[in-house]
Amino acid sequence: MKYSLSGEKILVTGVSRSHGMGRAIVKTLSEAGALVAAHGYGAYDQAMGYDDAHTASDPFGQPNVCSLPPSDLSAAGEAERAVEEGAQLLGGLTGLVLNHAHSTHCPMGQWDAEHIDKHFQVNVRASMLMIQRFADLAPHGCITLFTSGQYLGPMTDEIAYAVSKEAIRCLTVQAAAALAPQRIRVNCVNPGPNDTGYMTGPAYEKAKEMFPFGRWGKPEDAAKLVCFLHSDQADWITGQTIASEGGFNRFQG
Repeated sequence: MKYSLSGEKILVTGVSRSHGMGRAIVKTLSEAGALVAAHGYGAYDQAMGYDDAHTASDPFGQPNVCSLPPSDLSAAGEAERAVEEGAQLLGGLTGLVLNHAHSTHCPMGQWDAEHIDKHFQVNVRASMLMIQRFADLAPHGCITLFTSGQYLGPMTDEIAYAVSKEAIRCLTVQAAAALAPQRIRVNCVNPGPNDTGYMTGPAYEKAKEMFPFGRWGKPEDAAKLVCFLHSDQADWITGQTIASEGGFNRFQG
């Protein structure tokens, strides 16, 4: 079943890689008829070693997609500004997809304040400020946040990231209740391990065996769920965290 998002105006963050989840979400939403504004920060992805990172605005070449200037959402005022620019470019907003994330590996014993703070500035603070500004501008709508698998098992090499993503699950529940009178739905997606190029070699093949369908999750899998959540078919769903992990067995072996 294909969902129609005609008339929807949606801002999507975390759109800075050719093979990333953000780009798949933008493509899926726009093909469903939504007007989409894409925001990313390719400098971060480039620093993380991704060779498909866009450090300038991503040229989608689609009439119903526009790109915002890249910016670091941890910087003061940038989170709110991205929402305002998206609303200006699209003539308003009815949807917000917060796909951006800061994630670096650092086991316990090596943490410092800067490592911890950066995760919360990007993943939590920016999301809270963007939701608040969206609620100021949108008479109604839908917000989708992204978490990880930290609520289903430990992620001991990236605890700061995991804790910040658990805060996103809490934010989903709280914001859903606070914004319900305004007819704004808020949900959260756990996309599971996704084949976006962050893992290769033997580790990639070992992880692949942990999926009962015999393949990794694809960005398009999560994008289809986001499209459903922003359609009128999901208008009675709010405050939920929905996993799209393909049965991933993180305890296998």
